[in-house]
Amino acid sequence: METGVTFDLQEFSLHDGPGIRLTVFMKGCPLRCNWCHNPEGFEPETQILRCNGRERSIGRKWTSQELIAHIALQADILRNSGGGVTFSGGEVLSQADFVLETIRGLDGLHVAIETSGYGSTSNFRALTKAVDLVFFDLKLADAEAHKRYTGADNSLIRANLEYLKSQRKAFIARIALIPGITDTDDNLNALAGWLYGDSGLQRVELLSCNPAAGGKYASLGMEFRPEYDEYKAPNCNMQPFNDLNITTVIM
Repeated sequence: METGVTFDLQEFSLHDGPGIRLTVFMKGCPLRCNWCHNPEGFEPETQILRCNGRERSIGRKWTSQELIAHIALQADILRNSGGGVTFSGGEVLSQADFVLETIRGLDGLHVAIETSGYGSTSNFRALTKAVDLVFFDLKLADAEAHKRYTGADNSLIRANLEYLKSQRKAFIARIALIPGITDTDDNLNALAGWLYGDSGLQRVELLSCNPAAGGKYASLGMEFRPEYDEYKAPNCNMQPFNDLNITTVIM
């Protein structure tokens, strides 16, 4: 039986797929995005969060059967709303075997994953095949810029995206608008180019950055060093995506 580690379970989530959802945040991520607002998702191990003189453990270990049983308690509410379960992170591909085993135990629930696409081809293909919907988080089209701001090259991400498109799997592209980094017209045009062509793309969601990230880093004993102005309004240019013939929204 597989075991996995989560850092949060968000109930009654309304933005991670259709209907009312339970969003399961998996712990551990191979990327280090300069703007990440979930630093508690970086490391796979349990961490201690210190805030206002109090300590709290971040990270819970589950067997797949334990998590299946927990989800089953809410299954009727999720199903009746047209909702389901979304596995996010961190990076869900980092715990692919656990997530897959859990998904197989969910009786008829709609299942989605949110991923950066940075993970092995085999894990990506297995997980995307097993779910109903994929949220694909795109960041930077330029390989060098991607490595600078996330710590990794984007060639694997591009390859996994091309596979996803070829399978006509339903997916939603998400792009965090980081001022001066991901929100430039050049980057948005290039990412739109990645998305062109026949696929199961349903819409593009442009997301504003979260200015509260710095407090989380401090509580975890980490330093937040953003290379952008957290409080600057991002460029919300939707024009590059108009030719995709899908809905583009700003969240």
